[in-house]
Amino acid sequence: MKKVELIEAIATKAGLTKADAARAFDATLEVIAGSLEKGKKVPIVGFGTFDVSKRGAREARNPRTGEKIKIAARKAVTFKAGSALKERVNK
Repeated sequence: MKKVELIEAIATKAGLTKADAARAFDATLEVIAGSLEKGKKVPIVGFGTFDVSKRGAREARNPRTGEKIKIAARKAVTFKAGSALKERVNK
């Protein structure tokens, strides 16, 4: 599902205009991203939890040349589905 389709579905389900649904959707994503940027978890009961994990620096190999390369430490966004979401998907 693309963003436009998701916004249309939200508008239909919530009885909003597409513009209002788009603003609400964008605001939701902005709040989640802002919290993750600050290193905070974002749990959504019945859906899942967004979190940030730290990945350490490591050494790898370029698959084409076999040359060793260094990969810098970074943060990665993770999502763990909640039990209600898992159950719904696995019906």
